[in-house]
Amino acid sequence: MEISGTIIQILPEASGTGKTGNTWRKQDYVLETKEQFPKKLCFNAWGEKIDQFGLQVGDEATVSFDLESREFNGKWYTDVKAWKVQKGANAGPSTESGTSAPPVAASVEHTHIPPPMEDDLPF
Repeated sequence: MEISGTIIQILPEASGTGKTGNTWRKQDYVLETKEQFPKKLCFNAWGEKIDQFGLQVGDEATVSFDLESREFNGKWYTDVKAWKVQKGANAGPSTESGTSAPPVAASVEHTHIPPPMEDDLPF
């Protein structure tokens, strides 16, 4: 997945030692999109990616990321892990909404979506 916007906040770096004795580093960033109704997305970078990305508050960026969820003690937690960042106002392909995905209306026009079935929900 990919999203474009401006870095508006950089949270303090976290670090520690894992169960296997390896050290780790994690940095969280907040990106704000340039849509009519801007959205904020907190994503993180791990290890050497922190230095490789070199993000600063105010940077325009297109962030490629993976979503991953995990369960711990009956609760679910989701990580937004960045694996690539392109800095600059023209960092990558984007639409007027500031994201790289096509607008929903455009994608629906070209895709047949069957009507929902009455019993397709698990609850």
